This record gives sequence, structure tokens and C-alpha cells, in this order.
Amino acid sequence: MRDLDKALADIVAIRSQIAAGTAFRGYGPATMAATGAIALVTAILQFWLLGDPTGEPLGFFLGWFVAAMLSGAMIWIEMRARSQRHHSGLADAMIHQAVEQFLPAAVAGVLLAVVMWKFAAETLWLLPGLWQILVSLGIFASIRSLPRSVAFAGAWYFISGFAVVVLASRTHMLSPWTMGLPFVIGQSVMAAILYVASGENDVED
Repeated sequence: MRDLDKALADIVAIRSQIAAGTAFRGYGPATMAATGAIALVTAILQFWLLGDPTGEPLGFFLGWFVAAMLSGAMIWIEMRARSQRHHSGLADAMIHQAVEQFLPAAVAGVLLAVVMWKFAAETLWLLPGLWQILVSLGIFASIRSLPRSVAFAGAWYFISGFAVVVLASRTHMLSPWTMGLPFVIGQSVMAAILYVASGENDVED
């Protein structure tokens, strides 16, 4: 039984090593572009429906939470389907690796929002920019299994995050556009990169 357990553990380790050296093709350009459209629709709806986002932070962040959950669900569904199609027996290991790479940034974003809401509500104006910076860190963490050019998307979110913090520091106000427009552009850049890389010419072997 001990030999069997060791053999199974060795198989899992080998599969993980193969997955780590394989380019992940679970993200599709169409779905990534659709998440940008969700960000745009969310920003437009909040612009119309929220007269004062700063005075209604619950409605503001709830709207973006719903948008994030919808986008995440779309990406997850396509990721599983594409992984089964492109990675076959390695699909589960590839998905686990992709989630593992981005999860710390996602968890940090959620915890940051909760802590700021609970203990420093007056600083919530920082959150849109901080979220964009965390997204950039998640993208950079995933870069070894994605097309190298996704670094451009990571750089965009990194720069836009700090720019949003600087702009918001002048008024300490929340705006649907400082959330929406950076994500529309960032997700569109990701979609374009994935579309070009689908030709295999920009994916690390």
C-alpha cells in the first residue's frame, strides 16, 4: 500500500511538473472581451442610477461585486471547456495551476475591501485603484503559463491603478468611470493578446 501511495504521489508530481511547463489555453478572447463589456455596462448603469456613488458606497461596490462574480463565472465555465479541449488529461492540473496563480490577488482584493469597509470607511475611495493594482499582480503571477505579451495588460492595470489613486486623492470620491474604463481597456487588451496568441506564435512552449 505504501508503494502504491508513493507511485500515485509521483504521478501527481509529474503531472504538476508537466502542467507547469505547458502554456495554459483555458482563457478565450471572446469571453475576455465580454468581461470588458460587463464592466462598461456596469459603469453606465451606475452613472445613470447612482446620483452620488460616494454617498452610496454599498450600491457602488455591490454593483462591481456582481459584475466581478458574473465575469468570474463566465471565465470559469469557458476555462473548464477549453482546458478539456486543449489539455485533455492535464485539464484539472492546468486549471488548478491557473487558479493558484491568480487566487492570492483575488483573495487580497476581497479581504482589503472588507477591512476597509469595517475599519476605515473613509478610505474606500482608494479601493478602485488598489483593485486594479492587485489585478496587475495576478496577471504578472500568471505570466509564466500565458502568452508573454500579457505583460502589457498587467502593465496597463498597474499604471491605471496608481493613476486612479492619484486622481481620486484630489476629491476622495468614487466614480463608476474610474472602475469601468480601466477594466474595459484592460480586458480588451487581454482579449486582443489572447486572440493574436491563439496562432501559437507568442506562447511559451
